[in-house]
Amino acid sequence: NENTNGLIRQYFPKGTDFNEVTDEEVQAVMDRLNDRPRKTRGCRSPNELLMGQRADLLSA
Repeated sequence: NENTNGLIRQYFPKGTDFNEVTDEEVQAVMDRLNDRPRKTRGCRSPNELLMGQRADLLSA
């Protein structure tokens, strides 16, 4: 969780007024982070795991 918070802060620094951030901007960041490979998941992205491309890693 803390690692993900740090990744999000790269896009939305502390103090960001989310009333000024569009839904499209939030979706773009979500897409980018969910397509990012994770070392702890065998260099697969969360989207790859969700889509069942490597179901064996879900139990790791």
